Order: sequence, then structure tokens, then C-alpha cells
Amino acid sequence: MIEWLWPWVAALVPLPLVVRYIIRTRERAQAALTVPTLQSFSEVSNAPAAAEQSRRWRLLWLWLMWLLLLIAAARPQWTGEPVTLPTSGRDLMLAVDISGSMATEDMEVNGEYVDRLRVVKRVVGDFVEARKGDRVGLVLFGTNAYLQAPLTFDLTSVHRLLIEAPVGIAGGKTAIGDAIGLAVKRLRMRPQEDKILILLTDGANNVGEVAPQKAAELAAFDGIKIYTIGVGAEEMRMPGLLGFGRRTTNPSADLDEDTLQAVAGTTGGRYFRAKDTQGLTEIYDIIDALEPIDQDPETYRPIQALYYWPMSGALLLFALFLAVDLRGRRGA
Repeated sequence: MIEWLWPWVAALVPLPLVVRYIIRTRERAQAALTVPTLQSFSEVSNAPAAAEQSRRWRLLWLWLMWLLLLIAAARPQWTGEPVTLPTSGRDLMLAVDISGSMATEDMEVNGEYVDRLRVVKRVVGDFVEARKGDRVGLVLFGTNAYLQAPLTFDLTSVHRLLIEAPVGIAGGKTAIGDAIGLAVKRLRMRPQEDKILILLTDGANNVGEVAPQKAAELAAFDGIKIYTIGVGAEEMRMPGLLGFGRRTTNPSADLDEDTLQAVAGTTGGRYFRAKDTQGLTEIYDIIDALEPIDQDPETYRPIQALYYWPMSGALLLFALFLAVDLRGRRGA
């Protein structure tokens, strides 16, 4: 549907006639005493028919340019059908541990043991792509915590930034408290009532300026719910000393489950333990089932400006008008 932003411009259509009338009125102003002559009649009778026809075409051309300029000035635009925007069910931050311990190969995929971060990227990546209607942000942490992606509807970019993150780039230690604090800082600025942080780690807080429990209290004060996930197998068979026999170790001995449980409990969230790939997938399926807040659907009508079409037509006619006029002057 075509709409006009400034339809009142149509009132200017007769403006050239008004100007012409005013000019002719002034030209016809006569002196107190005039002497009639036959000069005007002779000029009319001697005017060639071709010149008269050219004058009419020039007048029509000028009118057409004037109308096109007015149409462009009225700002026509095409308004499309209503389009429903994705409504944000949640503001969701992901905090993913990429410290050196995430390179431990104790997670099984298709019968092969791979490092923890590879599995996390795969499972969390699928989780991110399914977050239609949510704003998702990404915090990566090791010795330091970094905001890798602010809250956004661009889930593809968040997924890509997660996949491209190498293990250990943020340092070899684990700053859980700083990661929570950074995520809280980003979420507290949002007006949403349903704000969620999902924190995944395989270790314990051993560096940083903010204690995890203190950061959790700040999150609870701002109404941010935290779900914590401890990742890593509990049992791993390793070759024995000097290559004889096999010994069993616990690769997740450094995982501080008590702190993760306390952080989740302080904010009204839950703590999950992912011992293998299947368990991690099921955890994210549970979180995926969380009910988003109810919001009125947002719609908009796409608008496309059309003024440049009549403007281009007027400029083209003006260029042709000048070319024809110049040609006529040279031929005269």
C-alpha cells in the first residue's frame, strides 16, 4: 500500500498558474493614456504554427516536471504487510570456562575420547541455535573473564564466537566469581524480568577479584537466576607406572561442587553435574524447557521509500529539456 508522508504538498499544484497570473497582471498594467496599434495582431498572425506547437510541448514538459517534483516532495512510501518480530522470552548469558583444564580428554563422542571444550562447544552451540526469541550473550573465562558477545538476537554470531574460542586463551586458572560478576553487570542493565545466567566450569575458583558467593548475592539482588554446570568425568583409566597395568584417576577432583551448588541456590537456580556428553545434552534440554515470560507480540510494517523514482524522472526530463532547448537554439 502506498502512503504519503506530506500529502499537503498537493496544494502546491496550481502554484505556477498563480505565479503566471500575477506576472501577466503586472505586465498588463496600462498607463493613463494609450494609443491603440495593430502590432500585436500582426505578431500573432505571423507566428509560425510550428513555434506555437513547440511552445505547447515545452509547457507540457515543464508541467510534468513540476508534478514529478511535487510527488517526490510528498514523500511516497510503500508500506508492506505486518511482520511479527521475535519477542524476547529471556535475557540469557552463557559463561563458559575455557581454562587449561578444559583440554582434558575425558568426554566420549562416537566411541572416541575428546577434550571437554570440544563437547561443550557442540552441546552449547546447539543450545544457542535453539534460542529463538531469546537475547543471548557469551562470557568466556579462565584466569580473566571476557565479554565475548553482548546480549543479542544474532545467535549465529554468538555460536561462531563460541566455536572459535581456543582452550587456555583466557589463562590457565579459573575466575568463576569474576565471570559471574561480568555477566551480572551486563544483565542488570536489561529491563527484562526473566534474566538467566548459565555457568559451565570444570574447576574451582582459584583467582579473581570477586568471590563466587558474593557475585551470586549480587545476582540475586538484581533478580538474576544462575544455573551452574560442573563438567568432567569422575573416572578415567590411565596407563600404570612404567607402562604396566592401568590405574584409575578422577579427572574432576578439582571441581568445586559445593560452591557451584551454593551459587545456584542463592539465586533460585539449580546445579547440574555433567559426567559425559549425554548428561550434558540432557542438562541443556532441561534448561531449554524453562518457560519464558509472556509478552505481547511485537509487529512492524516494512516501509520502502519511493520518492527517488519521481525525483529521478524529474531530473531526467530536465536534462532532456535542456538538451532539446540547446539543440533548438543552435538550429535557429
